[in-house]
Amino acid sequence: MTVSPHPAATHHLPGFFTAPGETDVLMVVTAVFLGAAIVAFGILFLRLHSLPERIAHKTHKVQFEIVAVLCLIALFTHMHIFWVAALLLALVQIPDFGGPIGRIAESVEKMAGIKPGEGASDVESASIKAASHQDMSQAGRNEGGAATPTVSEAPGRHKELSHA
Repeated sequence: MTVSPHPAATHHLPGFFTAPGETDVLMVVTAVFLGAAIVAFGILFLRLHSLPERIAHKTHKVQFEIVAVLCLIALFTHMHIFWVAALLLALVQIPDFGGPIGRIAESVEKMAGIKPGEGASDVESASIKAASHQDMSQAGRNEGGAATPTVSEAPGRHKELSHA
């Protein structure tokens, strides 16, 4: 049995009209296209949000972690100022002050005759001893007795006599 169109309908129907009980091809194509467009837009959105992070990573910036955190904050809060700050920070080269200062410290340790890296432990132990002597002299003052001047016991360093 053939299905005839409604008597009020035109005799020349467009090709995208489907007969009852058949698959609507236009709707399937539209659904696939819409799904692909949503996925493509999501990928573009996430790639754009990670652009400053990729720039900072590619150029081996010192501030890479800060840029990455700013990108995540911008992604989750939808506040674009964080993304702009991350982009500017990724494009700016911050000078490395630690390298030259570390080389200066190593040179001074060599000039002083200390093995590189051991100078900091000597300073820490000397400051701990000086702090303990200062605490002892404070305790002597608190007991009512006059505090005696103390001299630091750090090797090669002399502390000025304390002034009461």
